[in-house]
Amino acid sequence: MDGAGKTTHINTLCAALREHGLRTRVLAFWDDVVVFSRYREGFVHRVYGSERGVGTPGRPVERRDKNVRRWYLTIARHLMYAADAIHLRRVLRRAAASQADVIIFDRYAYDQMANLPLRSRASQYFVRWLARFVPRPHLAFLLDADPGAAVARKPEYPLAFMHQCRTSYHELAGLLGSLTVIPPLPLEAAKKCVLQHAFHLISRWNAPGARSSTSAA
Repeated sequence: MDGAGKTTHINTLCAALREHGLRTRVLAFWDDVVVFSRYREGFVHRVYGSERGVGTPGRPVERRDKNVRRWYLTIARHLMYAADAIHLRRVLRRAAASQADVIIFDRYAYDQMANLPLRSRASQYFVRWLARFVPRPHLAFLLDADPGAAVARKPEYPLAFMHQCRTSYHELAGLLGSLTVIPPLPLEAAKKCVLQHAFHLISRWNAPGARSSTSAA
């Protein structure tokens, strides 16, 4: 979720992995995977007047992108997310051929799935197909957060939308059954929880016969 401290957790995980001699590579989903990201961002700025930048407590911004819900945008999102999924497979193939021991995604296709109306049967079918089509991370975190605290930390979207967004993420987790949910804990406790899950997986992969590359999202 926005405002859950995602960047902090990624930095902490990368530092811990490096301390254990593991090489990491971080890929940002929007920058490295999303097709025509510049044009898609420009569209929401021109058409919907979405403000640029990242919201901070001292400088909130008013975003109008994923919180704009129209039936024609839902159709467009299905098409764009399918294109992103095709590109994701290519990006991950290249990343897996690198020297990285652990590939970390800053967001993943799951974040796009949560933008869809998951109570719609058509979107449910699409999400199930998309989840089968995209490479499944060995570990996918859903960083839960209290919507009020998230808005205070990163003021970009209305509080009502953040509640809706949280509901969508939990509906997605129930639909897929493959997300590891980190509850809205204090930061240090949440960091510890993320590291425990990550190193538990890595310890299993260090067993004889295990593959040499792990991906996380």
